[in-house]
Amino acid sequence: MRTSAFALALAPVLVLVLMPTRPVQSQTPERAHVVVPTVAARPEDVISIDAIIAAFYDVISGPVGQPRQWSRDRSLYIAGVRFVSTGYDQQDRRTVSVMDHQQFVDATDSGFVARGFYETEIHRVTHRVNDIVHVLSTYEMRTTPDGPVFGRGVNSIELYWDGTRWWIASAVWIDEAPGHPLPADVLPR
Repeated sequence: MRTSAFALALAPVLVLVLMPTRPVQSQTPERAHVVVPTVAARPEDVISIDAIIAAFYDVISGPVGQPRQWSRDRSLYIAGVRFVSTGYDQQDRRTVSVMDHQQFVDATDSGFVARGFYETEIHRVTHRVNDIVHVLSTYEMRTTPDGPVFGRGVNSIELYWDGTRWWIASAVWIDEAPGHPLPADVLPR
């Protein structure tokens, strides 16, 4: 999930921090708080591992100008879910950002809507023990459904079955970076 997208969404903020006394023209709107009403999960989104992973990608993907499905997204997660975005900066130093759902929404919404964003699963490794599951889901990122891939990475997703539905308990992700290619076991064969 979205380290490059997360970085792109923060780019205008970084420019403003670095140059606070000069007006900045930006093609990306400033980040704003996004109200995300709580809704019940769609039964078809949470009935199986395949369904919840498909919804996980579907809710954040869309064209320029289209609002994202943040209420539907929130319905996939346990209360208090944590997202951990990891990666490397331009000096090859490790980076990490820990967010709750609202922080992720506020940080990424304007960039996703302004530029268009599609994240597509291309490979999955699943480990299940009874009612708990760990999924490594490899993804590609584009700004249009059929456009060029601008990045790829791996989501590490923890899920559990409560007897009636699946829940995502956490998501940690890392994008591929120069000097840090994705290993063969998480790529399509």
